[in-house]
Amino acid sequence: MKKILFVCIENSNRSQMAQAFAKMQGTDLVEAYSAGSKPSGVVNPKAIESMKELGYDLSTHHSKSLQDIPQEEFEHVITMGCGDECPWIPSKNTTDWDIPDPKDLPVEEFREVRNLIRERVRKLLNDI
Repeated sequence: MKKILFVCIENSNRSQMAQAFAKMQGTDLVEAYSAGSKPSGVVNPKAIESMKELGYDLSTHHSKSLQDIPQEEFEHVITMGCGDECPWIPSKNTTDWDIPDPKDLPVEEFREVRNLIRERVRKLLNDI
């Protein structure tokens, strides 16, 4: 199992959804984690509702800091566009997806970001 870490600032939207998609699509390939450089402490209710529409219960997730994840090397670290906010994390591959923060977007635009994340995760898993 390859370890993947998805990182955004608050760990309440993008990285949470990416972790969920990795769990949904890559159960036999990867062990997925998510964390934030400045976690909000809560998962956005819009993210929970958005993933519920696809059959995933994100309400069981919690917003975590980078100190809450295993302190080891990851196969992939994917940042979601947090730029300078993200510290260096040991990994074989680090990629920035530069995905817009959907937290203040209307529901339809939030879903567009969710779908973009789903496609990026699908491609990542296919490449693994």
